[in-house]
Amino acid sequence: MPTLATNPRAKYDYHILETFEAGLVLAGHEVKAVKTGHMSLKGSYVTIKNEEAWLINAFIPPYQPKNTPADYQPDRTRKLLLNKKEIKSLIGQSKQKGLTLVPLRVYTKKGKIKLGFALGRGKRQFDKRQKIKEREVKRKIDRALREK
Repeated sequence: MPTLATNPRAKYDYHILETFEAGLVLAGHEVKAVKTGHMSLKGSYVTIKNEEAWLINAFIPPYQPKNTPADYQPDRTRKLLLNKKEIKSLIGQSKQKGLTLVPLRVYTKKGKIKLGFALGRGKRQFDKRQKIKEREVKRKIDRALREK
């Protein structure tokens, strides 16, 4: 499953509780753009409206700017393909205080473009600082062991 796009801030800003997979509804020229790696999930999120899941703020630039339809919007809202049962469970889980649906990555699976997203709880500032401190301490220990 080759990864086509990732959300670099997702694991830094959220504690990941549970992951899900959904298909993406895309136009033909969007599929070509995504398969060539021209997609950004930065600042995007998943929401559920009228028992349908939607990916909001994902940016897909035109594959060929001169051949793109005149009314094309690169950051339009895109529908996600999920089962009714999955959507109902997501509605219940996302209603809990502090839980958000965060896109993690876009990848291909059996020729189809899939979105991997997660149910996450936002990290507080001190959690992020603690993680940075742990990373720096580990780096110092590794350097000391390499030098000996």
